Parts: sequence; C-alpha cells; structure tokens
Amino acid sequence: MRWLWLTWLVAGDLWDDETWDVLTTRAVRSARAKGALNFLPLALGYRAAAHAHAGEFALASALVDESAALTEATGQPPMAYPSLPLIAWRGDDDRAAELLESAAAWATTWGEGRAIGQKDYLLAVLYNGLGRYQDALARAGHAVEHEDLAVTGFALAELVEAGARGDTPEAAEAAAAALSRLEVRARAAGTDWALGVLARSAALLAEGPAADRLYREALDHLGRSRVAVHLARTHLVYGEWLRRENRRVDARRHLRTAYEMLRGFGAVAYAERAHRELLATGETLRRRTVEVRDPREALTAQEAQIARLAAGGMTNSEIGAELFISPRTVEWHLRKVFTKLDVNSRNKLHTALTRA
Repeated sequence: MRWLWLTWLVAGDLWDDETWDVLTTRAVRSARAKGALNFLPLALGYRAAAHAHAGEFALASALVDESAALTEATGQPPMAYPSLPLIAWRGDDDRAAELLESAAAWATTWGEGRAIGQKDYLLAVLYNGLGRYQDALARAGHAVEHEDLAVTGFALAELVEAGARGDTPEAAEAAAAALSRLEVRARAAGTDWALGVLARSAALLAEGPAADRLYREALDHLGRSRVAVHLARTHLVYGEWLRRENRRVDARRHLRTAYEMLRGFGAVAYAERAHRELLATGETLRRRTVEVRDPREALTAQEAQIARLAAGGMTNSEIGAELFISPRTVEWHLRKVFTKLDVNSRNKLHTALTRA
C-alpha cells in the first residue's frame, strides 16, 4: 500500500487503465480489510479518479464523499484533489475554475508542486468542454511546461484539441508541436487508451480520408479500454468533423452517442457541446418527461435501433460494425435499454419491443 501514490502515477503516465483499475481496487479492498484509516482516504481518492475516467461519476462522487468523511473523522488534513477531476469533467459549476485554482494553491503550501500542473490540465479539460478553446490552450500550455507524472501526457491531448479549434497560426503550431510530443509518449505506452487518444489527436489536425480513418481508429482503440469519457469525447469530435464535412446523417449518429453518453455520465458541459452540434445538424432532441406510459417511448432513437438489432440476434460486434460504433458503446447502450424496458436479457428484447 505504501507505494500506491507512485505506482498509480506511473500507470497514469503510461495510459494504463487496466493497471489503474487493478491497483486502486486492491488498495481500497486491502485498506478496508486492515482497517487502515490513515491510508483508506488516499486509496478512495485514487479509485474515484479511475471511476471518473470510466464515466462513472456517481461512483466517483460517493468515494470522494467517503474519503472526505474519513479524513474529518480521523483528524487528518483534508484532501482537496479527489474532487477536482469531477469538477472539471462536469463543468456545471460557475465556480469550477475558482475551486480548481484554490485547491492547487492550498496543495502547494505543503510542497505538492505537481498540483500546479494538474490544476492547469484540469482547467484545460474544463475550458475545452465549455468551448473556451483559447483559455484551454493557455492552460494546457502551462501544464506541459514540466514533466509531471500522469499530467503531461493528458495535457498534451487537451492542447491538441484546443489548438485545433483555434483560429491563429500560433494555435495551429502549438497543436502540431504537442502532437509530436504526444506521439512519442503514446507509442511508447502502446495501450489502447494511449493509441486511441493519439489517433483522435492526429485526426483533429488531419483532413479528408486520413482524418476519417484516424477517428475510426481512435474509436476502435478506446472502445477496448475502460476510459469511457475519452470514448465519448471521440464520438463528439468525430461528429463535429462529420458535420463540417456535410455528412449530416453520419454526424448525427456520433453526436447522439456522444450526447447520450456524456449526459449519462454527468459531463454537463461536454454534453451541452454535443447538444449544440446536434441542433446544428437539424436534429430535434426529444425532451425528457417525468412519466412515460409506454417504456419504449423512453428509448432514444439510437437505443431503439440497437435494441431492434440485438433482438434480431446480432452480436455487439456486429451491431457496432453496422452503426460504426464500438462494441463497448453498444454494450453501454444495451444496459440502458434493459433498464428502461425492465428486462434482464437479450432474449426478452423481442417481446418487450413488440408488446401491445
């Protein structure tokens, strides 16, 4: 347990979500079993970060609350950082930037220099979600000035996206330089998370068939990973690109997936960005209602389509190939379908979809 703080950072720097999951799960389990109340808050914070990247914001929030309650009950110094990724990814608090700044300032008072880089990285995440790309570019630029474990690589990806959305030669140059640095790190790591983010970042700076191929490559890699928020963001930027290529039908498919995933996670700012793009394609999003007489009416258009294909006997891989989404995305949609239709297996889908 004593080396979790280091092994967790190294795994993050290597974009190794599988090791992240194993390390944090074992650390929390071990701390609970041993009653290590001095260590458990730290383990819970790291586990919360893994849940956040997986799009499991509710689980992450619960662990953050437990960590805070434990530190207060045991008289330990409070730890601000476990809540920071959620603040950035949600993007729904008007004080989000202020909270991130103040938490970093507090951490640096006791020598946590990495907190400065993490703060700038998370501000870049926040501002990219809000569409404030110039601010995101500036913050990501600060974040990559130093080689901070589990910060620099993530921040380079934010810098590429912000620079690609910029409208100046300087922004484009910064994005290209960041992509070069990102490529070295991602190829050395070689994980699906790393290669997926690399392909997405390269696609943002590419054009035509090359960009299309890279976006699909990114979806393929990230669909095999645990980091669902990055998969959802890839659907988002791919949909944005498709709309600008006047491929509106294809754009809507990916933007719907992004919107539904991000809204489901609680990534409010990114979901709103997807919503704006959907409206720009001419899509009309149905308002959610409190009561729905027929459960089938609660299904989104994409959920209904996936449900019909699954009911017809297609596997997740076959559905993904049909709709140009990953099997993991199909699985995510099917879980929502099962909940809405109150079924627990694919065998019951046909009856649920055809009942009077």
